[in-house]
Order: sequence, then C-alpha cells, then structure tokens
Amino acid sequence: MQATFFTTVLLPVGLAIVMLGMGLTLLPEDFQRVTRYPKAVAVGLISQLVFLPVVSFLVASIVPMQPEIAVGLMVLALCPGGPSSNMITYLAKGDVALSVTLTALSSAITVFTIPIFANLSLQHFAGQGAAIALPVGQTMLQIFAIALVPVGLGMLIRQQFPDLARRLEKVANRLAIAFLALIILAIIIREWSRIPGFIAQVGIGVVLLNVISMAIGFWFGQLFNLKFPQRICIAIEVGIQNATLAIAITAGLLNNPDMAVPAAVYSLFAYATAILAIFYGRRTAQRIYQEEIS
Repeated sequence: MQATFFTTVLLPVGLAIVMLGMGLTLLPEDFQRVTRYPKAVAVGLISQLVFLPVVSFLVASIVPMQPEIAVGLMVLALCPGGPSSNMITYLAKGDVALSVTLTALSSAITVFTIPIFANLSLQHFAGQGAAIALPVGQTMLQIFAIALVPVGLGMLIRQQFPDLARRLEKVANRLAIAFLALIILAIIIREWSRIPGFIAQVGIGVVLLNVISMAIGFWFGQLFNLKFPQRICIAIEVGIQNATLAIAITAGLLNNPDMAVPAAVYSLFAYATAILAIFYGRRTAQRIYQEEIS
C-alpha cells in the first residue's frame, strides 16, 4: 500500500487522540508509585518488556505464517497496553494504581524499544533489506511525537484543569473506540479478498500470544507472592496490547497493511479474553473478601 491520507495523516492523528486520552487519566504521582511497591512494578515491566516479546517470537517462529504477518505479530507484542488495560483492570477488581503505573512507565520505555526490536524482527523474518524501511532514530522521534507528547499534554491539562480533563477524557475514550473500529473496518474493506487466508494464518498466533502472555503475567506475579489484585493487573497489562499503536506503526510508519492484520484480529479476540479476565477477577475478589470477613 502506498502512502495515503489514511496512513500518513489519519493514523497518527487518531493515535495522538488515543494517547491524549490516556494522558488525561495520569498524574505525576503515577510515575512515583514505583518506590511504593517496586517488586510488583518490576515483575510487571519484566513480564511485559522481556517475556512478552520472547513469547511472540516463539509463536511467530513455530506457527506457519507469512513474514509480514510474523513481523506484525512482533510489533504488536512490543506495544504496551494503554488506557484499555487500565479500564479492564478496574472492572476485574485489579490494582488500578499499579496498572496506571505500568502503563505510564512502559509507554515511556517502549519509545526506545519498539524501533530497535521492530527492526530486528524485520531483519529476521523479512530479510536484511527490509530493515532499511524502519530507521531507528526517525521512528523514535515519530513515536515520541504521536505518543509521548500527547500523553504529556494530557497530564498537563489534568493537573492544571481537572474538571476540563474529566470532560475531555470521556470524549477521547469514545473517539479511541470509534477510531480503532474505523481502522479495522478500513483494513477489512481493503483486504477483503485476503481476509480468510490472513485469519487462518494469524488466528492461532494471536490466540496463543494473548493466552500465554496473560498466563505468564499471572503466574509470574504468583511466583513472587504478589497479592491477587496485583496478579490480575499484571496478567491484563501483559496480555492486552495497544492494537492502535501497532496498527499505526505497521500500516503508517512501515506502510504495510499486511503487517497490521495481527493487530486488527488481536483487537477483536482480546475483548473476549478481557471479559473472561473481568469475570474471573470479580469472582475471585468476592471469594477472597468473603474469606476475610468469615
């Protein structure tokens, strides 16, 4: 796909709106919570930034798929959860403060990790020459401009004008949902004839990535004796990726709609596992509460 108004303008603008919405929910204190429970933050970040890309690489290497699909799956795994993971954590009775902290820290860190590891994925799955398509320095600047700058602006509005931030947050959340739906619809329309083949290739991959990553996040938290709200939070943070950011990178920066397919399919499937996580979290939280008062 050649560069179009959709990939060069709408994708970056839409992602900026999504990230602005996330910034409207954050405060400087959210970045300082790492000193309050460093073990939980460390477990969450290691699971998200280390184990998740490893799981994605193994899935992309084992499950038969086109090189472009494999690269798209890797890029998806490199994109942190975003605002949706905070909302799902809240509904699942998880540790919302920890979720916000992990989202804030991972969003800042992945500005540097996404270009580097995406480049390595291009080299490994698509060949040496493909890596030229993603200049690391330029990509860092682009991600910084369309991700961190809107987050910083949202945080500034939240701190200086809290009432305005609350009103804007609702609008930004609705726009984010509508924008993601629009992206998926555009990809489906453009690639309609190839969708069955894509689903056959990427369906197993995204299911494995989602389920295994959530299980690893939960198990890793259990291994380090974290409380249940922290464990369910980490499972959601690791298992729910920012499909919008992944699509913006693959269809926008890389200008390759095939690479955006894993994120589009994943965004649909992830809602199903999110509902299961919410059901499990609420039921377990209720059981723990009953045991504590009995």
